[in-house]
Amino acid sequence: MNITQLKYVLAIAGSSSMREASTKLFVSQPALSASVRDLEDELGILIFDRTNKGIALTDQGREFVEYAKKAVGQYAVLEDRYLAGNGDKDRFSVSSQHYNFAIRAFMAVVRRMDPERYVFSFRETKTKEVLDDVGALRSEVGIVSFSAAGEDLLKKLIRDNRLQFVPLMRRDTYAYVWKDHPLAGEKTVSLEDLRTYPCISFDQSSDAGFYLPEEAMADYAFEKSIKSDDRATSMELIAGLNGYSIGCGMLSEEDAVLKGLVSIKLKEEDPLTIGFITRKDCVLSRYGRAYVEELEKYKEIQ
Repeated sequence: MNITQLKYVLAIAGSSSMREASTKLFVSQPALSASVRDLEDELGILIFDRTNKGIALTDQGREFVEYAKKAVGQYAVLEDRYLAGNGDKDRFSVSSQHYNFAIRAFMAVVRRMDPERYVFSFRETKTKEVLDDVGALRSEVGIVSFSAAGEDLLKKLIRDNRLQFVPLMRRDTYAYVWKDHPLAGEKTVSLEDLRTYPCISFDQSSDAGFYLPEEAMADYAFEKSIKSDDRATSMELIAGLNGYSIGCGMLSEEDAVLKGLVSIKLKEEDPLTIGFITRKDCVLSRYGRAYVEELEKYKEIQ
């Protein structure tokens, strides 16, 4: 087993066909198939189920892919640090759900510390990947939230990954609509009021086989629902389809990407608890400590 084979498996798992994967990798289809079969023979498992309709991950394959993602991610860190001539640069990484206060805190750290040479990263991603990133030390700090529907599962995953969670705030439930939406002038709305409009939510589906909701009201049966995994796409859908999303009402004039949105208090309640996670057994870098200090400025829960 080698890192190239792991990369091949991930490319195939993220493609619709072996041909598409081989094109992405610039490898011939027969060579790609042979390499993956050699890996399966070595491991004694079947990663992909091959039929005349295409390929699909087996149950063992889905589990293998989760471990392969972590291994390839760690290898990429090693490559970047020791093989790309970047060893003398300061490093810091944050993974986060979609919260602009987390971005503002990150920018404050960069301005405040102002290092001469650095490689920093801020990853807006799915809840499971935030947990994985911090658990595997790809990021020092992660920003996550949960409502009542996802609290038990999230806390279990936090324990399983040797993480610790610090709550910052608990926020009521709001609907986000575009400024020219028919309901934009209302002070409060109900889900019944919004019934004829599409609900735009962030796609949290996971290869691990479970779902970690980021928004409140995640278990509500919306009549019209569109999932997106890109913030800009979500904004386009909300504006272009008179759609709405559900969040915690944290809009400000500083949030340029969110300008045009209006938050309206939702009559139904499903508060979100928002906070940050770190690894229990790791000492934060000076950038990690500075970032936590910036996050603490938003702390409302004592």
